[in-house]
Amino acid sequence: MPHVRQTLAPLTDAKLRKLELQANAIRQDLLKMLTQAGSGHSAGPLGMADIFTALYFHVLNHNPRKPEWSERDRLFLSNGHIAPIRYTAMAHAGYFPKSELSTLRQLGSRLQGHPEYRLLPALENTSGPLGDGSPQAVGMAYVGMLEKAPWHVYCCMSDGELAAGITWEAALFAGKHKLHNLTWIIDRNNIQIDGYTEDIMPLEPLHDKFAAFGFTVLEIDGHNIREFVEACDRSKATWETPTVIIAHTIPGKGVSYMEFEPAWHGKPPQQGDELNSALKELRTLNGKIQSEME
Repeated sequence: MPHVRQTLAPLTDAKLRKLELQANAIRQDLLKMLTQAGSGHSAGPLGMADIFTALYFHVLNHNPRKPEWSERDRLFLSNGHIAPIRYTAMAHAGYFPKSELSTLRQLGSRLQGHPEYRLLPALENTSGPLGDGSPQAVGMAYVGMLEKAPWHVYCCMSDGELAAGITWEAALFAGKHKLHNLTWIIDRNNIQIDGYTEDIMPLEPLHDKFAAFGFTVLEIDGHNIREFVEACDRSKATWETPTVIIAHTIPGKGVSYMEFEPAWHGKPPQQGDELNSALKELRTLNGKIQSEME
């Protein structure tokens, strides 16, 4: 018999506000890191800040002090170009000092443009070619199911990479073997480096496609942390199928001049007005969240 799965802790209103503040702090450090590096992706990482905050501070069963803990949940990153948001969330969670964020993309740094699993603790995969993370996660979930392991496998993916055929081969395998310990999280922000996904390679009807491959499909607002947590809870309670969470996000979320703009897919803000304007917006948002807590 499989291990009994742990349900997620209740998400109180107070905890929710703390997570929202945490996500905002992570966005600010993310922008500073990208600006200092002078290269890297802005839009996707900003859009996934709420989800990575929820993962590292509420959803994942993990221990930063014991990063290789055998019963940890496995988190794969298929769209490796959004690694800066994972690095920032990991630093805030205590996996390494926040001061190390300033080494992003430097020669010899552990924080490369795409993550290298040998360099940082608890990275489950090295990601570069888009689409490769999903079959890696499927393989890990299959191992976990065969071993009746207590851990869950999560895989973050971009919508643009769904044009890669290997993703759908992995989906066929996951559906056939009913990998109920697998959750794919799709960053449905509708952009990729060359423009809008529906102009380049249309993906819709995405919900129906995943359902046809045997997934339980959940669609959420990717900036609503409560919705995301509830979707993860439902995923862990599903024993018949793998789950895919289609998270509708705004690329560049929190920085008005970046939002919905494909041009910000792969470039950082510049020192001066661009960075200062972005940080000012996020600090204003901080004040609004704090006032709601009072």
